[in-house]
Amino acid sequence: MAKEKEISGRKEKLHVFDVVNYIVFIILGLIIIVPIWKVLVDSLNKVGVYQFQLWPSQFTLDGYKTIIETQALYRPFVNSVITTILGTLLGLVLSTLGGYVLVQFEMPGRSIFAYMLLFTMIFSGGMIPEYLVMRRLGLVNNMWILVVKHGMNVYNLVLMRNFFEGIPESLYEAAKLDGCSPMGIFFKIVLPLSKAALASIGLMFAVTVWNDYSTVKIYITDPDQINFQYKLRNMVMDGDTPTTSYAVSQNTLFNAGIISAILPFMVLYPFLQKYFVTGVNIGAVKE
Repeated sequence: MAKEKEISGRKEKLHVFDVVNYIVFIILGLIIIVPIWKVLVDSLNKVGVYQFQLWPSQFTLDGYKTIIETQALYRPFVNSVITTILGTLLGLVLSTLGGYVLVQFEMPGRSIFAYMLLFTMIFSGGMIPEYLVMRRLGLVNNMWILVVKHGMNVYNLVLMRNFFEGIPESLYEAAKLDGCSPMGIFFKIVLPLSKAALASIGLMFAVTVWNDYSTVKIYITDPDQINFQYKLRNMVMDGDTPTTSYAVSQNTLFNAGIISAILPFMVLYPFLQKYFVTGVNIGAVKE
């Protein structure tokens, strides 16, 4: 009888924990979803309102039509697409190659090199030395700074190293016995097994480059080199709104611009969600 009571008590505690867990996550989900829903509704509402509405009182797509027809946004949008694609590719190349090098246990100085990289995650040279370096490299007033600056991310490199360490050692040994070179092992074994890690880390790189506003603010003054986020910020915060033939309120236009900025990744994320969830656990469990 005592054992049955103990087991039933454990089940009851677990049930209570699950209920509390669901409630907490529902509240957190609402905290995230409600502001996004308000922005979406306001972007479709012809009348500019500031109170929360579940549905637009006067539905319109004029805000999005204005964004699409505003030629001043074309060049920044193209700049953002180019820098995001190239920055993500460069980041993935450096992170995968760097992570693969760090799992070569027979490499001399591997530990010292790893500690040097980890040191940069804790300490930085500061904004002024960084600016001087970027100026020496000719990246001031150049949109390629978004590619170079985010191309090397030590955190993502460490994640890739942890993922590569989770690949069974027997696969490496079998490939070596078959006469496969280190780069052959990398391309034929490591990369095909790293789809989840590549997708999740690639998404991190893409979001970072796409959403970067501060780098453009500090390093770029040429209007031809700015990115989409910086131009939208000027529209929303500084009132740098385009002239339009549509009868659309400023509030509607601002919210349409916000949705336009986050829309690419809202569309892309569902297709990468399973890889991203897997990638979050990179290096968390090792056999």
